[in-house]
Amino acid sequence: MPPEGMDAGGLHAPSGRLEAFTASLLRHQGALVDPIEPDGLEVLATPEVQQALGVGELVRFGFGGSLPPSATRVGLEGDWLDRFATLLGSQGRWSQIVLTPTVKPPGDPGRLLGHELVLDNATYRLLGAEPAWSRYLAMDFRASAVSDDKRDFVVRTGVNLATGALPDAVLAAIDPFSMPEGTTSAVPADVVVPPLWDRQRLMDVITHALPERLDQLLGPFINGLQRRLARDQDRLHQYHNDLHRAAMSRAVALPEGDPKRLREEQRAAAIAREYSAKLEDLARQYATRVRIEWVQTLELVMPVHRLAVQIRRRKADRTLHLDWNPLARRLESPACEATWSIERPRLVCDDALHLVVPAALGPCAGCGRSYCRACHRSGCPKCGATQEQQGPLQFRAPSM
Repeated sequence: MPPEGMDAGGLHAPSGRLEAFTASLLRHQGALVDPIEPDGLEVLATPEVQQALGVGELVRFGFGGSLPPSATRVGLEGDWLDRFATLLGSQGRWSQIVLTPTVKPPGDPGRLLGHELVLDNATYRLLGAEPAWSRYLAMDFRASAVSDDKRDFVVRTGVNLATGALPDAVLAAIDPFSMPEGTTSAVPADVVVPPLWDRQRLMDVITHALPERLDQLLGPFINGLQRRLARDQDRLHQYHNDLHRAAMSRAVALPEGDPKRLREEQRAAAIAREYSAKLEDLARQYATRVRIEWVQTLELVMPVHRLAVQIRRRKADRTLHLDWNPLARRLESPACEATWSIERPRLVCDDALHLVVPAALGPCAGCGRSYCRACHRSGCPKCGATQEQQGPLQFRAPSM
């Protein structure tokens, strides 16, 4: 089984993880790899490795701030992800890890529940807690943001197939290079794990879950673009404003009907047109295009402690399950059933007792009637205004 260790933290992955991934991958492909200082690898590459990575037979790679002598820097920027993808081919796209540690139950399930489950318009009651097994899908996507600069990021999202939760804290704790003891690749014979979801159900969750996590990851990059755009707009305005004011000053100093005054006014108008055109050029230059590409999926099967919770809203009630995960050592929050965001608090709808963010119970932009976006995904049940017409966050599903 080839390594799975793409870092989920964005462009600036810790050099240790990337170094460990590269060493493991190259060894799997038959290369001889020795660590060197500082933060480097010396590699005797096979012909296949040489061709895929575009390197010679003997090469040195560096991953830290300081490079070993004659080393080539390796990072998530540039085309290294493409080179690694060429070397991997179809290997490592899907793998399974089974954890079999002894799970100690949390000390006070009621206190954990009170911390994680915040409902503003409903009550809940803990019905019980017991050991169980869960099945997670952790999915890594490569995001390429292209503007006046280009950056590559790796964003991770996933789902608990038993409860439907989006356990970001659990996914952040998954590191195939440092899994705890008890890691295997086979599910114990006496264990029944939750079934895999069908493709449409999974894609619906991922399509809604990715945008928020991608926005958080792209935030520093977009903020940097906006600062540079504002700086360039200020420079452009100052330059053309000075030219325009000079031309108009010369024009008003001349009498009406003077040909020289007409030329100065025409010059001022041309400066204004040039300024508008330059602003449009800047907008095109800094426009950001983001391409999302699925990289790999890691299936994690492990024991958890499962809480049964009764949700009460007026005279109706509903039972849901939440997992306490020993890897993250926390209780997983339920996902918003309309947007799949991790925002809190939650509201409970009257019809089906869906747990949603406040915006998902907001008024319709067309008629003003409040309705649940999880109950009525296509649009307002009163006036028929669609979700697209009301301007929700739209996201094209990534190719898989």
